[in-house]
Formats: sequence, C-alpha cells, structure tokens
Amino acid sequence: MQYDSHLYQILAPNPALVASQLDAEAFAKHYTSGSLRYYAGKVVFAEIDIAYRHPYFKIDEALAELKPHEDGRPKATKFISTYRVLEHIDLNAIQRVILGTPEGYVLELEAAPYDKTHESGFLRIYAEIAPLRMLIMSRLDFPAFGKYVTDPDFPKGAPKQFYTQIELDIEHFLQEFENRPTMHPPIPGLHPSNLRAAIMELREHPEKDTKGLRLDSGFDSIPYKLIRHGFMFASQDTTRFFPMPTMAEIEASNYHFWRAM
Repeated sequence: MQYDSHLYQILAPNPALVASQLDAEAFAKHYTSGSLRYYAGKVVFAEIDIAYRHPYFKIDEALAELKPHEDGRPKATKFISTYRVLEHIDLNAIQRVILGTPEGYVLELEAAPYDKTHESGFLRIYAEIAPLRMLIMSRLDFPAFGKYVTDPDFPKGAPKQFYTQIELDIEHFLQEFENRPTMHPPIPGLHPSNLRAAIMELREHPEKDTKGLRLDSGFDSIPYKLIRHGFMFASQDTTRFFPMPTMAEIEASNYHFWRAM
C-alpha cells in the first residue's frame, strides 16, 4: 500500500524534524497515545513543504527509508534531526501548524497576515515554545517581541523563535489578588504574588521592556483556551503568523478539540 510522505517539525514537547507516512491527525494520536515511548500531554507541530531542502538536514535519505512495515502499516516516524531544527527551516516553507490535545484531537492553523493593532505600553505575557522556553512579561507587541528575542546581539536569544501570547486581564487579576491573595494562579505554575511583583516592577521602570517570569514557560500545562491571537514564528527579517480561531468558531467546527482545550 502506498502512503503520502510528510515532513513534520515538532515544536512541543521536544523540537525535531521528522518524516512520516501518517497524516496530521494520525501523527498527533501516535505521538500522544500510539507510541511505545510514553508521553502524556499536548503536542504542537508544523507541516513543512515536502519539497523543502537544506544541507543541514538529510531529508532525501530519510524519505528514501520511509517505507511501510511488513504488515502494511505506515511508517510513523523517521527522525531527521533533533538539534537546531527551527534555525535551519525557511519560515516560508511552514505550511500549517497543528495543535494536538492529550486525547489526540487536532486543530489545524493556516498562515495569515498579522493585522492586529496594539495599545502602547500594554503589558503582555509570552510563552516561548521552541527552541527557547521562557515565560516572559513584556511591553513589546507580538511581532516586536520576536524581533527582540532573535536579535543577534541579545545573549539570551536565538536566530529564530516560535512563541505565543497568553491571555491575561491584568487589571482584573490585580483587583482579584488584592481581594484574595490565595487565589488560584491565572497561569498554571506561576504564583500570583510573583506575577503581581513582575507587573509592579515593569510599571515602576518604564525603561525596561521585558521581565522574566519563569525559566521554563510551562507551555505544556497552559490550556489552549488561554492562547491570545495565535502563534508566531519570527526571525530578524521575517515573521509568519498562524491565527487561533475564536472559541465559538472552534466549538462550531471542531467540537472534540474545543471540549479538550
């Protein structure tokens, strides 16, 4: 039996470039529940143009070995690289981003122009996903943060970065924290008092653009429903944006994914 070949760039939980004979939905299910390498959690990956080539990757060799098993089952994964993957991917070769839940339900995101307007001085929270993984508060807008973190002179940056913005009503949070300091963390794993301290620090020091909140973004534990706008790939010269549909749109078109968000 013949199967189509795919190139998938895994972005979370572990960066990798993989060849596979599985379609996106089957690949997500294999990764979260169908492999002997046990993993329980969300998986995020991108489909790369099958014609894409870069001398850093041995893509042709991997595709040549992408053959069905003797019993006819498709070959699920042929790992090509797990190191410095995004750095060597042309952002224009990224065709779509696929979000997978621990149950294996998927939501596919298509690229679109970034057309959001931003309020000056507004504080935002960014979860870096690959290759860096910090949780950061910043007054920079979505594209500007990508340019900041990929600056060659920035010692804690990377040539390319995949990240998202986390939804948080800061004024509502501050009011709720004032009334109930033992409140549940609005972002999983981030203590409310630490979040409040970071907000106060940036407000008191307008010359600072960013404040680290956590050494690991904890993206694996952040629900998809907290994603604001969508996901961004960035380099110094290019951004590629994959917008997130509204909750109502997801519920109407992809009920199982919506239930698992």
